[in-house]
Amino acid sequence: MIKKNFPVTNNRLFMKYFIQIALFTLLATGFARGQDWVVPEDRKGRLSTFPFTDETRQSGEKLYLTNCISCHGTPGKGNYINLVPSPGDPATEKLQKNSDGEIFHKVSVGRGQMPSFRNVLTGDDIWHVVSYIRSFNKNYVQKVMQIITSSAYPGAVIKMTLGYNEADSTVLVIASAVDEKKTVAVTGAGVRLFARRYFGMMPVDEEKTTDDAGVAAFRIPAGLPGDKEGNIHFSAKFTDEDVFGIVSKDTTLMAGIRTIPVSLLAERAMWNNIRKAPVWVILTYTIGVIAVWGFIFLILMKLRDIYTIGSVIQGRKSGDTITETEN
Repeated sequence: MIKKNFPVTNNRLFMKYFIQIALFTLLATGFARGQDWVVPEDRKGRLSTFPFTDETRQSGEKLYLTNCISCHGTPGKGNYINLVPSPGDPATEKLQKNSDGEIFHKVSVGRGQMPSFRNVLTGDDIWHVVSYIRSFNKNYVQKVMQIITSSAYPGAVIKMTLGYNEADSTVLVIASAVDEKKTVAVTGAGVRLFARRYFGMMPVDEEKTTDDAGVAAFRIPAGLPGDKEGNIHFSAKFTDEDVFGIVSKDTTLMAGIRTIPVSLLAERAMWNNIRKAPVWVILTYTIGVIAVWGFIFLILMKLRDIYTIGSVIQGRKSGDTITETEN
């Protein structure tokens, strides 16, 4: 008689694969936890072009609360979200050991589950976040970059200015390289322009290349809303930073449509108070409350009827008992 051992063989194969998968998962998790985030050498030494002040720290705190706190938690509290790799607490020594350039790079490009903020925040915004993070390091001493250079224009200081041409609704980005002897136009440089919106930065037009005069023109979309005076905050930067330098320029220009913000409480809306809530919401709520209390009242009335009927039946049974006793 031949014994069938297929189930045993299948169980052994299952256990074998299960153990292999479990070991692979543990090793991969351990590797992910132990893997360091290596920043390119040419990015580590990057410095802010302006000193960190109470104003930059306050601005950085607002940006941190909007974009970073959901994962990194409150600095110094250790209440960051549990992810692999761990986002970490910005106030810890491990994160504070990073150079300013390393923090700037990591916030800009992102990695894995950490998103890239290069198209959400301007360069100055990211430096403001760095300023806020550094406020939790008592031993931190800032170094400020005084000169921005370029491999394409060695020995020169790279500058960028923005202007608005109302005639054809374009924003002009002008790039120049200045040395001790002369000022020349930065030509053939890829430039991107962004406009600050309520949620991040909106790309304006396509990427442009500076012409022989160092100028790149970006057409403003028709009807782009600004503030009540028509101002829009623009940010321009080179796309090829390795060649033309890590340069960005933030400027406010009167290039938008004047927009007077309307209060969310000015008209009837779901989020308004009872006086200005939508009529159908008030009616629905009122009818709902009446229906609930009516149902409760109906139940109470039924309970009263049950109690009354029970009392009558109990009284009759008691009367019959007395009559039988008398007889």
